[in-house]
Amino acid sequence: MDLQLAGKTVFISGSTQGIGYAIATLCSYEGATVIINGRNEDSVNAAVARLRDDNPAASARGIAADFGVVGQVDQLLDRLGDVDILINNVGLFDVATFAEIDDAEWTRCFEIILMGAVRLSRRLLPRMLADGWGRIIFIGTESAIDVPADMIHYGVTKAAALALSNGLAKLTRGTAVTVNTVLGGPTYSDGVAAVVEQIAAAQSMSVDDLRDSLVRESSLLQRFIDPGEIASLVGYLASPLSSATNGAALRADGGVLPSMV
Repeated sequence: MDLQLAGKTVFISGSTQGIGYAIATLCSYEGATVIINGRNEDSVNAAVARLRDDNPAASARGIAADFGVVGQVDQLLDRLGDVDILINNVGLFDVATFAEIDDAEWTRCFEIILMGAVRLSRRLLPRMLADGWGRIIFIGTESAIDVPADMIHYGVTKAAALALSNGLAKLTRGTAVTVNTVLGGPTYSDGVAAVVEQIAAAQSMSVDDLRDSLVRESSLLQRFIDPGEIASLVGYLASPLSSATNGAALRADGGVLPSMV
């Protein structure tokens, strides 16, 4: 299927690996110009080089910025230029008991996950509305719906980002700009893979056995989701083909959530 992304410019926050990189790869193969983002220049340059190696025809560049540092986000915004499609993907993943999560960590979560999306959307949404077309897509999680007890700060912040997405969509009424969220489920990203490998080594288990044991009972997929499977849904939502989908939270959770909608 031609997603009609040729000639579009896509910015993906937090895209040097995992779901963000998978989205960048898909969009580049669809003919879009891709802007990759990571916390430092080395990781960004490596991701851009990897993308070009995989797809010599790719149009890609990178901008380094740590979304936990407001000044760096401001600099990124000044360098960004015109963007047709914004993917709010940057985030963090940390397991902690509620009593251990101090104010600084709560603030860090909100700065990176919520305020990063606020700052990007505040700059880019007016331009999209003025240009008459645009897409903003939040990479959310089922944890925003079913907040995990050992990741309350993560789930709460992602729930706030889901609310932001819903509110922004209401600003696009009667236009060709849409704002949607993809609710991903447990995904075998680079970060998750690294943690699984460390635990498997410590427990003298095979990586495959440990990974299989971590699959949730409620999962209908009965395996981890591949980042490319999340990217496929994002690619559709980024496309002009998704023009009737706005203000939605679409599940790519492998059936982990028990609700019908």
